Amino acid sequence: MSIQGAQRRLLGSLNSTPPATPHLRLPANQTGPRCLEVSIPDGLFLGLGLVSVVENVLVVAAIAKNRNLHSPMYYFICCLAVSDLLVSVSNVLETTVMLLLEAGAMATRAAVVQQLDDIIDILICGAMVSSLCFLGAIAVDRYISIFYALRYHSIVTLPRAWWAISAIWVASVLSSTLFIAYYNHTAVLLCLVSFFVAMLVLMAVLYVHMLARACQHARGIARLHKGQRPAHQGFGLKGAATLTTLLGIFFLCWGPFFLHLSLMVLCPQHPTCGCVFKNFKLFLTLIICNSIVDPLIYAFRSQELRKTLQEVVLCSW
Repeated sequence: MSIQGAQRRLLGSLNSTPPATPHLRLPANQTGPRCLEVSIPDGLFLGLGLVSVVENVLVVAAIAKNRNLHSPMYYFICCLAVSDLLVSVSNVLETTVMLLLEAGAMATRAAVVQQLDDIIDILICGAMVSSLCFLGAIAVDRYISIFYALRYHSIVTLPRAWWAISAIWVASVLSSTLFIAYYNHTAVLLCLVSFFVAMLVLMAVLYVHMLARACQHARGIARLHKGQRPAHQGFGLKGAATLTTLLGIFFLCWGPFFLHLSLMVLCPQHPTCGCVFKNFKLFLTLIICNSIVDPLIYAFRSQELRKTLQEVVLCSW
């Protein structure tokens, strides 16, 4: 059940270090790259996972409580929170079971452990795919709201939003099941990497286009009010900073994991690539960190949601 254990299917095969890969610390009579291996304590891993769980549960509760937030945009944000919640829960569950097994506090048959491992792997993989999909869906929704503002409510209707949400969840479950079933095929890794690249390109193109339109609009206002030129420049810098932060966090948190997948295809036996493979748990930790940051970027910036969130927290006391 461990991330580094032999019983893991897709994620376990990604984390396995090929036999030819040298260890982190080489004896004096051996040559090879010196690897930087970042050790993530289980306590830190579990702590980050629990923070993500609490944070995303609050987002889901706030959106469910406030009827004013029952719109396609907030439904996409809610589904993103559910996906991030599943990512964190599955990783916390796996690590907890691993620690219990290692401590001898939980004894069970190997077949049961294998079945549980398969379920958790499917949950993790499906949650990752759905999380990326909903990040893309949010980008598309915001793009339509800016470029087709007058037609937005006729384009992004609740039935269409529900169809999109349902399609994403079904596709995530089916794809994760196939990925786990055929984890040892190169095509699986290539599909995952291609999917990440597609989402990255989609988000970059849409958000850059949105920023360009916003700057164009600000320049039009500045021409009408010449004294507002400094404000326009400040808006451009703020927009660029926001865009850089949004895409930067996405790439920083997800990029290393998919770099790992790419290297599994390109150079599975190369010593330098082996150094990357040793940090697989760090890459999963970064994905959990993304689950913590997502609500800050997409949910908590809404004043209406923050107000509802305060009511949820006060009611829980």
